Amino acid sequence: MKNSKNSIPEDVYVGFVRSLFNEPTILLVGGASHCLIAYLAYLSSNEPVYLGFAFALLVAGVLRYLGIIKGRAANIETAKDAEKWELNYLIWGFLQALIMGLFCFVAIYLKPDVFAEIASIAVVTGSTITIVGRNYGSRTMVLLQALVVVLPMALGMILKFEIEYVILGLYLIPFIFVLKKMSDSVRTVLFDAIIQGRRSRNLAQRFDRALNTMPHGLVMFNPQERVVVSNAQAAEMLGFKSAEALFGRTLKALLMRGVASGLLTQRDYAYAEEHLSRALREGRDRKVMLRMTNGRHFEFSAREGREELGVLTFEDVTSRVEAEDKIRFMARYDSLTSLPNRAYFHEKVTEAMAGGDQTRLCALAVLDLDDFKSVNDTLGHPVGDGLIYAVAERLSAFASLDIRISRFGGDEFMIFFNDVEDEQAFSETFDRIFAGLQGEVDIAGHAVRIQTSGGAVVVPVSNGDVDAMIVKADLALYKAKELGKNVWSLFETEMDVAFRNRQIMKADLRSAVEAGNLRVVYQPIVDMHTMRIASCEALCRWDHPDLGLVSPAIFIPLAEEMGLISQISTIVLKSACRECARWPMHIGISVNLSAKDFHSEEVVAKVRDALAVSGLAPERLEIEVTETALLTNSANTITYLKALKALGIRIALDDFGTGYSSLSYLHTLPLDKVKIDGSFLVDVTENERSHRLLKGVATLSRDLGMAVTVEGVERFDQLKILSQSVRPDFVQGFLFGSALTSSGIETMSAKTWVFAEEAASASGEADSEVGQRGTRWREPLGRTRTSV
Repeated sequence: MKNSKNSIPEDVYVGFVRSLFNEPTILLVGGASHCLIAYLAYLSSNEPVYLGFAFALLVAGVLRYLGIIKGRAANIETAKDAEKWELNYLIWGFLQALIMGLFCFVAIYLKPDVFAEIASIAVVTGSTITIVGRNYGSRTMVLLQALVVVLPMALGMILKFEIEYVILGLYLIPFIFVLKKMSDSVRTVLFDAIIQGRRSRNLAQRFDRALNTMPHGLVMFNPQERVVVSNAQAAEMLGFKSAEALFGRTLKALLMRGVASGLLTQRDYAYAEEHLSRALREGRDRKVMLRMTNGRHFEFSAREGREELGVLTFEDVTSRVEAEDKIRFMARYDSLTSLPNRAYFHEKVTEAMAGGDQTRLCALAVLDLDDFKSVNDTLGHPVGDGLIYAVAERLSAFASLDIRISRFGGDEFMIFFNDVEDEQAFSETFDRIFAGLQGEVDIAGHAVRIQTSGGAVVVPVSNGDVDAMIVKADLALYKAKELGKNVWSLFETEMDVAFRNRQIMKADLRSAVEAGNLRVVYQPIVDMHTMRIASCEALCRWDHPDLGLVSPAIFIPLAEEMGLISQISTIVLKSACRECARWPMHIGISVNLSAKDFHSEEVVAKVRDALAVSGLAPERLEIEVTETALLTNSANTITYLKALKALGIRIALDDFGTGYSSLSYLHTLPLDKVKIDGSFLVDVTENERSHRLLKGVATLSRDLGMAVTVEGVERFDQLKILSQSVRPDFVQGFLFGSALTSSGIETMSAKTWVFAEEAASASGEADSEVGQRGTRWREPLGRTRTSV
């Protein structure tokens, strides 16, 4: 039956009306909120009318709340009941909406006040949001509320006769139809969902009835093992015209029919007849799977029946068997290349090594595509997959009973050689495989060159362990990568020793960082004008308890690999600031921060905290940043550098000229200093081109307002040409001694290097103060180095 008013089934209409009486608390909260807003408008404007609206909105909200409560308690079962309560709902909903609309009209037009206008519009806007969601069950309610809420607001704006308000008011009118359209859409969607749900339930009932009938073949045998019951499905599966045609036949006769038609082999017949007959006679459950000659699979199940009847059911499980085979294949083989995956390869290699002559040699090789990530990044993953497939095809050409190939994951392949004569013979074989991989392949129109690196290990089968062999092959692969890629390497014992030593050193480094066993030394940075220490670069040192002093060139890359570099830079920063605070005021400190330090804004807090704890003046601290840090995350790095600069510290660009140097850094970054790498000085005294390049970089930096430090000064002739021609502000290098302890810096803080006068006189620009200080300390250069 349909409700004529709504043109929908009566039960659906009743459900819609019931939905109107849900969530009454929201109306009470809304009434209180509207009252509060109207009261605030009264306080803002001092107009009594708003006080009246506050009371009216509160009363309307309470009355609507009570009406919803009554409606929820009512037993709305029929369309007549629904129409009655819908009318009740319409009356109170209309009154509340009308009050809100009048509130907005008064605030905009009759008693204008800035806050009251904003507040009333906020009330109306907030209310219109709920119109569709709450009232979709009544089209009339949606239309009434939309009219009495939106029209007064639009009318108030139009009556202001100001062009902006008139346009805005006219713009609001179509919103009424938008609300109605939205409500109709929601109502339609819900109605369709209800109808479809009803249809789904009916359909489910039909399927339930169908499933309660036997979905597969069923045959029942009497005590004489003859068929007394069967179904149409059984007849169809066994090739009979009707179920009655099976009556009186024995199990043996049914199975022999399969042999006679060529669907069942004699061997399978004998197996099935023996097990199923015994199960029927003994009243036991038994399942037998038979594969027909046409490729179909049937599963026969013998079950104990009632009243001495045996039950045999069977079904075509071909799809299930094929799915299981597919799942088994997917579990064992790589989906892209169809090669054995890691787990199955491990299993088959273990089986192969367990059998045969245990004195033979076997080998395991790993191949890794060089720069595979760049193929994915530049050409896309489909091309990368195509490259993997092409490599698998080429490797598969070498597969045999004694050579097993696997895609081990990603761009890595494993090859197992079950029997090799010796290392020389294996090397010749693997050379052929390695050479067979080389060359270009066409993948989706892209000419991609295959380039691989490999590692291999040859071991006696009796001493072999698959996991240990994989580790050794990987170590050999790492060695091949270090040799420049596109080569393969055979495992040597030294590789394992180096790997273990590296792991031990990693553990020792972590312990040293956690225990605070790293120390900080300071390399002087000398002012070219005074030849006195102007600043120091803080350097980290690690004194290993067994190995002694470990070079930073060794442990710093380890720290970066382990993610400890930020912890180390924090240690150096805190120690450097603390020690510098004790030095004479004219000496500053320079600290290197790693690229990883600039991955987070915590770097700013780290520097701020170090200054605060040490009490060091910010202008005495200089942070050195490398070009690597700028390239890693340039936008964020620049932001963090500016934040550091705002603290009052100085920023230096370290090792300029060693990496991806760009002159754009010199004018886009908040730099105070450029540190030119010592590589510029290697042949500066012999090579005029190097001299001009160094001088040009220094001049350009100075012209941009930055100080210049030249690193790597080791010889006096280098210092002389710097003083005569390049004229940097600062120099740094072993010519001025090795790095010193904090106390060593204090000792040398007032000293002037003895060769200051000679360097200055050579340039014709000697400073008188330099000469005076030079006469105070005239120790030989060798003694200066000794003190350092």
